[in-house]
Amino acid sequence: MKPKINSTSFGSVTVKGKPYKHDILIRLDGEVEKRRKKLSKGIYGTSHKISLDEAEYIYEKGARKVVIGTGQIGFVKLSKKAKKFFKEKDVRAKLLPTPEAIKLWNKSKGKTIAMFHVTC
Repeated sequence: MKPKINSTSFGSVTVKGKPYKHDILIRLDGEVEKRRKKLSKGIYGTSHKISLDEAEYIYEKGARKVVIGTGQIGFVKLSKKAKKFFKEKDVRAKLLPTPEAIKLWNKSKGKTIAMFHVTC
């Protein structure tokens, strides 16, 4: 079941009334987990560029769309390899600043997964 995201502010996101002080992933079953940004940071030196390794981790079989909250200002981008990976898996990636991505997430229907960056 897709959990509702209540709000976000710099450094946090609140899902079903529970605040998280770190980036999160939301799985198809609604499970919220901490983002593994080291998968990208280890390659690019920053978590603002999603690596192929992280894209493979974010991906979940059966997903048709991934909503990516790119941060309060919108710094996060997909690497070329990550973009290609999602395309090959036939998963539509929608990147928006986190406040806008939350609105899209809350309206989304179907098999959607998400990643939300809570700073920058």
